[in-house]
Amino acid sequence: MRSLLRTLKWLLAGAVLLVLAYQVWVFAHLLWWTQFNPSQTRFMSLRLDEMRERKPDAQLRHQWVPYERISVHLKRAVIAAEDDAFVDHEGFDWEGIQKAMEKNRKKGRAVAGGSTISQQLAKNLFLSPSRSYVRKAQEAAITFMLEAVMDKRRILEIYLNVVEWGDGVFGAEAAAQRYYRIPAAKLGPEQAARLAVMLPNPRKYEKTFGPRLAAHAARIAGRMHYSQVP
Repeated sequence: MRSLLRTLKWLLAGAVLLVLAYQVWVFAHLLWWTQFNPSQTRFMSLRLDEMRERKPDAQLRHQWVPYERISVHLKRAVIAAEDDAFVDHEGFDWEGIQKAMEKNRKKGRAVAGGSTISQQLAKNLFLSPSRSYVRKAQEAAITFMLEAVMDKRRILEIYLNVVEWGDGVFGAEAAAQRYYRIPAAKLGPEQAARLAVMLPNPRKYEKTFGPRLAAHAARIAGRMHYSQVP
């Protein structure tokens, strides 16, 4: 019995050390990305693997552009659509989370998430689209680290450059070229609003952009000038 307990203690200690080592690894990457741009995210890697199952030579559409070469209209539209309180919170919009939980309770299913741009970036950089309490806890830990080492401008810059905007389409530049044949710097308000409302399900909405989504884009276009941009 003592031998079993000793073994369990060693296994638990090993598991704790592995978890701590992973957090250190994540933190080191975030520190590096304060000055250097990530070349690929976890989401990109997963999508590329999926694409290559269908087509072995498939490639992602992705081109990094600096913050100054992304239209201010897209910055405002994404903040308006995804995270109105982006410049004010410290990674978590508790009021937004509460509203999402209440909406989900009334609907009896998950229809709203309440995730901030910082949380979405944490997930995109390191995690998978799967849902579990363990993944959500890790997302929260990464979000704390992200907000600790980066300012809002850098968080938004990375997010707009790595977020998924269609099947194999990642980042603002690739999205602008894919849907409008123009650089991200030249996106107008209506174009930016339409791109912003695609973010919750980009691979679906690139195929079907119906009247309901168009109406949502019009609402975003109508209020995005109120959005505060870092």
